Amino acid sequence: MFQTELEKSVLAKTDAVEYPLMEHFYTIQGEGAHTGLPSYFIRTAGCDVQCWWCDVKDSWDESKHPRMKTGEIADLALKSGAPFAVITGGEPLLHDLGPLSFSLRKRGLKVHIETSGSSPLSGHLDWITLSPKRFKKPLDENFPYVDELKVVVLTNKDLQWAEENAAKCPAGTRLLLQPEWDTPKSIPLIVDYVKKNPKWGISLQTHKFINVP
Repeated sequence: MFQTELEKSVLAKTDAVEYPLMEHFYTIQGEGAHTGLPSYFIRTAGCDVQCWWCDVKDSWDESKHPRMKTGEIADLALKSGAPFAVITGGEPLLHDLGPLSFSLRKRGLKVHIETSGSSPLSGHLDWITLSPKRFKKPLDENFPYVDELKVVVLTNKDLQWAEENAAKCPAGTRLLLQPEWDTPKSIPLIVDYVKKNPKWGISLQTHKFINVP
């Protein structure tokens, strides 16, 4: 891609920005609207939401994880051949995602994010998945930009919470309910609800069934 000297200078500065990372890897997206598609996951460290059912609790403490330059991350994502990168956490919006998303997009990747929405949006984002949590609610300012609402369900209270959040999303937002992995009793609850409310769909953690990260 042709670049002016100014563009090269800007990208070089952006590529030098560092982020705390728990892990990054090429895999198959296991959840939500892009289930089954190859993707490069970038899991930032640090979380102020801390769901008790979280399966990556090791991501919560930012100080436990090394920092990595944006350019290095983006180069690995490009080399993988993935069509898009998924920035997740932890809670990725605790960090300014402008540099990371810019470096990824300059290399031709689309940028997706999975977030609780409890911090302000940042970055150049092609797909925003909001997974709201009752104990640290999403900011109202984020709702106009949501492409996909994915709500983890354990009990009936979570279905009510899902509807409250869906009412704030733009028309056309993909609405998905996802059973909590260790709460199988939520599955018939979700199935029955979706049959009665067909604007909703079901998201499953398929990566756990096929045993990929």
